[in-house]
Amino acid sequence: MPRVKLTVAYVGTRYCGWQIQDKPGGPPTIQGELERVVSNVTGFPVRVHGAGRTDSGVHADGQVAHMDVPESRAHLDWRRIFNTTLPGDISVLAVEPVSEDFHARFDAVGKTYSYTLWRNRQCMPPRLRPFAWDCGPLDLELLDATLPLLTGAYDCSVFQNTGTDISHTRRTIHSVVRLPSTGEEDSCVVMPRTPYLSVLRVTADGFLKQMVRNMVGLLVAVGRGKFPVYDVPELLACGDRRRAPATAPAHGLTLTRVWYGGDEIAS
Repeated sequence: MPRVKLTVAYVGTRYCGWQIQDKPGGPPTIQGELERVVSNVTGFPVRVHGAGRTDSGVHADGQVAHMDVPESRAHLDWRRIFNTTLPGDISVLAVEPVSEDFHARFDAVGKTYSYTLWRNRQCMPPRLRPFAWDCGPLDLELLDATLPLLTGAYDCSVFQNTGTDISHTRRTIHSVVRLPSTGEEDSCVVMPRTPYLSVLRVTADGFLKQMVRNMVGLLVAVGRGKFPVYDVPELLACGDRRRAPATAPAHGLTLTRVWYGGDEIAS
């Protein structure tokens, strides 16, 4: 059957993550909503494979997935079908045919995530609340001094929460940067120009379970003065998750882009 590649954006607030729940009446998931639409058209179950399993409450601007459809349905305008049938908080941005050996997950060579922080506990624009962690004031100089310490190829087990079965915990972190607050940051919503907004962007060849949220938790602890910058290298080397600061909330996180062979991964 012909294989189709999807680029999907969603607000993850009311979903139990990407992955479908294998039980009747389970909570709504992004994969489940996509498969419901496809199966209604084809008349039989069709699996939609995602590039990454975003957690409950996590958003996406550039999730990638693929599906196999019958030859008789390959000509359909699948983007229109999805976007006229899906809930309003899920949108298929692009649909394109790909070779039958393309795999959204296994062919990915990297991913970029963005995490949005709001640094004023006294007030927060309500429309930002689903997309930003109101972490309070931070020392941005301390935070910025920590960013280059997190890049490179190393064992990232200190940033891994339990719950996955993987062969190794070594990852290559291409970049960890804090974007300037221009009102044009990568996120699910257009952010206002404000001195209280910070967006952290992390690009790597792969991520462990809740890895970005754990990196952000460390950066916020440093910015609050609760974890010394000079202790970060030792923390990374020890690999003990129990010694690291708490995990950042899910709702500040957005999967921004999935990278494939031929892409020049941006820093």
